[in-house]
This record gives sequence, C-alpha cells and structure tokens, in this order.
Amino acid sequence: MSALTAIATATRTVAAASPRAGSALALRLFLHVGRRMPLADRDRTVMDQARRSTVRVPGIDRRGVDLVAYEWGSGDDVVLLVHGWQGRASQFAPIVRELRAEGYRVVAFDAPAHGDSAGRHAYVIDWVDAIHALQHRYGRFEAVVAHSFGALGVFTAVAEGVTARRVVTIASPADADAVFAEFGSALGLDDRTLDDMRRRFVARLFPGEPDPFARVSAIRHPLPESDELLVVHDPDDRRVSSREAERLLDAHPGARLLHAPGTGHTRILRDDAVLDALVAFVGGGGRAAGSAPGAQPSDRAATTSA
Repeated sequence: MSALTAIATATRTVAAASPRAGSALALRLFLHVGRRMPLADRDRTVMDQARRSTVRVPGIDRRGVDLVAYEWGSGDDVVLLVHGWQGRASQFAPIVRELRAEGYRVVAFDAPAHGDSAGRHAYVIDWVDAIHALQHRYGRFEAVVAHSFGALGVFTAVAEGVTARRVVTIASPADADAVFAEFGSALGLDDRTLDDMRRRFVARLFPGEPDPFARVSAIRHPLPESDELLVVHDPDDRRVSSREAERLLDAHPGARLLHAPGTGHTRILRDDAVLDALVAFVGGGGRAAGSAPGAQPSDRAATTSA
C-alpha cells in the first residue's frame, strides 16, 4: 500500500465518523507541499546558465519570503514561465532552450517551498504575487506559459492588472473548485467532508473575503479579448481532467486547443510537437501552432481566429 493510499484510507475512515474531523485532516494534506521535486540531471545545464536573482512576496504567513527567479537571454520580448504545484522552474528547460533560440528573454521562478526557494508552505496567491513582482521588474510580457496549477495564478494575476499578449496553459485546471474536486476524488471524500474542508480553507487563508474561489477562476475572470490563448492538454491526463480544457475554451471563445495525446501531465512539457506548437504560438503563428506534427488540434480550435 502506498503512502497516499494509506493516508486516503485513514482520512475516509475519520470522515465516516466525523466529517469535520475528516475535513481537518484532509485540509492538512491539501496544504502540504510535499517533497520537493529534484533538479533532473538533463536540466542542469540550462539552469546553470540562468542569471539568478530573488523576488520577494508576502507568503502564506504574510511575513515575507524571497523566491529564486531565473533569467535567460537578452531579447526585448519577455516570456514568463510559471510552474505548478510540486513543480519547479527547471521543468521548463526544454522550453527555455527553444525560446532562447528564437531570441526571447525568458523568465521563471520557484514558488515558496518549491525548487530552490525557501519556505515550507505555499498557496495560490504566492504565484499571483510573484507574477506581479516580475511584471514590475520586466514590464509587459510577450507571453506567459503556465503548467497545471500555475495557470490559476496567471489568470488571477491578469484579472488583477498583469498584462500579457499571449497565454499558454498546459494541463491546467480552469478554477480552484476544480482543484478541490480532483483532490476530493483522489482521496474518495464524500461531499460533506469536501464542503467542510472548503470552508476551512477559506477561513484559514482568505479571512474576510466573501468568495475567494471566484477570485481564482478563469471562468469568472477570463482573459481580455485582446489576449490570445492556447490551451494544451493530453485528453487522457490523469492528474487534471481534459474537461478542464473544454471549460477554458468555453470561457474564451477565441482560444485554440491543442491535443497532445500520450504525453501525460508532466511529460507534456518535453514533447517535441508541443514545443514546436508553443514556440509558433508565442511568435504569433497561431495556425502554425495548431498544425504541429504529432499534436492534434481540435476542430473547434482550428476554426477560431487568432
């Protein structure tokens, strides 16, 4: 039995006797970042070439935490890369290589308790604050590329004033409710336990906000019509359902969908067809992105305008 299976079983057992006790246990697990993803040897050269700096955000306890930021290249057009939960900037090494070759300045960061950044805890607003801070440093982004949970930070940051010409989401949920639903499904939590956990989450991290879930939502706060969006997803992604890609498209009628079958939730960041499509889209070749060899554009995406 894996550790996660044992924890899930224990949480369900506690919740059966007391939904409130079960939700408290589940929330601790939900907020736990877990073991940091190690730096893969294959990505070390790219990371060694980065110019490192720090960017300060308030952090979950509002006392302040310094995040490690990375910069490659020296072009005028800046592309920001945003990793997801339990991810790290180094996951984007293949994308960094491709974008540098095209002359872009590429910027990334490690969220609190991720990668090389300090801290033991993190929440979505850390991503939002980091994106704001890097925009203040670099100005308008030519594009932002976000993986998984990191996209929630991007949509929220754009709704709150960050500007980006193009956005690419990869294996990303459409809102925070989807993250809770996926977590609850993974642990087999019943609705009462999950609802109580949601209330505890809001009371702990967003006291005084009437509905923070509305704040962290690409459905409630879609990108401006002037921003172009490319949604990349493996139809069989086991971590974030491909239904989330459809929800993003529903909220962004002009967006493009790129299916990347067989790439999974993280391997998708290294897939050659996805990399080709991403670089083409960032450079303004929306239709070229949709026709990347190996990847499959949806009919809906192929008929939308750039």
